[in-house]
Amino acid sequence: MEPTLLKARGLEGSRTLASYLSRGGYEGLRRALALGPQEVTKSVIDSELRGRGGAGFPTGRKWTFVPKDHPGPRYLVCNADESEPGTFKDREIIEHDPHLVIEGIAIASFAIGAHTAYIYIRGEFVRWANLLEQALGEARREKILGADVLGSGYSLDIWVHRGAGAYICGEETSLLESLEGKRGFPRLKPPFPAVVGAFGKPTVVNNVETLACLPSILTRGPAWFASIGRPRNTGPKLFSVSGHVVRPGVYELPLGVTFREIIFEHCGGIRAGRKLKAFFPGGSSAPVLTAAEVDTKADFDACAEAGTMLGSGGVIVLDETVDMVEAAANLAHFYAHESCGQCTPCREGSDWLVDILHRILAGHGRAEDPDTILRICRFASQGMTICPLGDAFSLPISSIVSKFRDEFERRIAAATPAPPRKHPVLPWAGPRPGFGR
Repeated sequence: MEPTLLKARGLEGSRTLASYLSRGGYEGLRRALALGPQEVTKSVIDSELRGRGGAGFPTGRKWTFVPKDHPGPRYLVCNADESEPGTFKDREIIEHDPHLVIEGIAIASFAIGAHTAYIYIRGEFVRWANLLEQALGEARREKILGADVLGSGYSLDIWVHRGAGAYICGEETSLLESLEGKRGFPRLKPPFPAVVGAFGKPTVVNNVETLACLPSILTRGPAWFASIGRPRNTGPKLFSVSGHVVRPGVYELPLGVTFREIIFEHCGGIRAGRKLKAFFPGGSSAPVLTAAEVDTKADFDACAEAGTMLGSGGVIVLDETVDMVEAAANLAHFYAHESCGQCTPCREGSDWLVDILHRILAGHGRAEDPDTILRICRFASQGMTICPLGDAFSLPISSIVSKFRDEFERRIAAATPAPPRKHPVLPWAGPRPGFGR
């Protein structure tokens, strides 16, 4: 397949405006300005583009949720937080083609009637934030952004906002809280951001890769985009492949290729001649698939049918040497650390999983531990928390326990009872000072 999102990779000077214009840059925006907001939205709907940030929600349909009669401002926010472990595709686009992202933002902003847009990027991405700032400066100087975008009379400016590097801020309402200068706590929904978003105004949040698809949809047409992949799963997709493969990296492939093709053809198979044991198809928050499920198609619907999700397309490959109990403990530790603590099932459940899994690894597992883990995961998922972080740790960990239970049971069979805890004597007698008054 001819590269669309990564066509600038390897070109000298690809980040500059001159290079982007020489490759037909901003022609999609010109066409959008000529068509009008409704026709742009219709084109995106007809393309069947689904969000590339993880949820896979139809992009054009999401835009239609913005109230058309809202008298005040509305905003477009580009989610460049990319906090999902195993995902590194968005920064690849920004690294080689920042103007592609800017053009996509401009097209989406015009479609929803926004005159201000923000790029929310995680604080660790200093290099990529600077690349975006440089590209925005070029676009402003050439009147591509500002009071009269390409002479159309439409005004737009885009600002880069750096977050503090929290996983939870990849969730759109947490991102908006952080954008407003507050702690990144997820919001209760409804109302949804399209109605009450940034600064209380209608807001659309789209992922970097999603927005980068828009220029080609406008220039080459929605039918061309929809011809790639299969119905409801259309267009090119970036897969971030890491772990025990010969050639890890970012690969642009049509939706619907199999994970076997990704892992064994494009990535050269499993390193050191070992066997595939398992893989996460959509970042660490996706339920794990086994080697027997490697022929699953890499698209949204096929992954859902397989009991997992494509998510952000971060494919994490594990070979036969991986201890799945250790893998589960590693996941639990990450999500316990990243929980905002707002919801009891997530705050307490993730910590409880860490305790149980570390105890199993220490050789003190109990026969009831696997069932306890599954019960904790059940009560922390299925809509029991404000945001999906409860599902983000529950689904992969419960899938590991369910599919590799024998590894947990072998450790537990060889376990010894844990020694009793010795509680230190408190340095005061009576009630603790400052409490119970």
